[in-house]
Amino acid sequence: MSLHIAIVSYFSTGAYDTNTIDEDKLLSEILTEMGISHEIQAWSDPKVDWSVFSHLLIKSTWDYFDFYPQFLQWIEKIKSLDIPVLNDLDTIRWNSAKNYLLEIESKGFPTIAGLVLEKGTKPKLEQIQEKVKSDILVIKPLVSGGAKNTLKIPVSEWSKFEVNVSQLVEKEDFLAQPFIKEVAEVGEYSLIFFNQQFSHAVLKTPAKSDFRVQHYFGGTIQEIQPDSTLLESAQKLIDTFGQGTLYGRVDGVLIDGVFHLMELELIEPYLFLGLSNQAIPNYTKALRRRLIG
Repeated sequence: MSLHIAIVSYFSTGAYDTNTIDEDKLLSEILTEMGISHEIQAWSDPKVDWSVFSHLLIKSTWDYFDFYPQFLQWIEKIKSLDIPVLNDLDTIRWNSAKNYLLEIESKGFPTIAGLVLEKGTKPKLEQIQEKVKSDILVIKPLVSGGAKNTLKIPVSEWSKFEVNVSQLVEKEDFLAQPFIKEVAEVGEYSLIFFNQQFSHAVLKTPAKSDFRVQHYFGGTIQEIQPDSTLLESAQKLIDTFGQGTLYGRVDGVLIDGVFHLMELELIEPYLFLGLSNQAIPNYTKALRRRLIG
């Protein structure tokens, strides 16, 4: 079968791609230069005949957490077609809920993991504080992205938020994590890997008086050259939990000189392809190896 690739994206409403470079388009340009036939398709489009594609490249399924049951059904449908998918669907399913952070923590890696607040339970501050040692809590959905429904709550003000948190947990699982002051003071590091090899890195800094590093909340992004400690820490995480991945992004923060994982992005990370001169050549090399050999 000749190569015919689906770049798997989503129906954009502008919620998660404001002020971004269109990486679907950049990936399309890369495949065009490689002479590979392809189409950009939304994962949730019922009209798409996925069986016509030789491979699926998951790129920008940025609303999967808004339609999570349907996304899991889509994964099973694609698995039944036995089409090669990059990254593979088992990895994507594992990475789609943030309790993977607890698994990584259990393996001994410094991780901002937290405590799962199970759907339908009544969150209790005392129980949260047994695991989350912080004067400020961050509460977010277990399946989420883009800082959706993410709350920053001082422990001293828990009573003001308790009803709201309980209402949210009534609908879905949430994760309680410590607020990491280093994110606000320094920023969050993102190291990008292609075929498990380091490509480039950025530092994402939140806007003043905010704690969310996403660019659509006013955060700033700059390319950096990670030192050996930072790079070695991220490489170990990719090698352990991202084996066989075409792409991966390791997000974390330095606390007292030790890298702590905040997110391991193996589904649909923004890859900052337009920020680094090395990004597109490195991605092209990785794609060529996977698709052509």
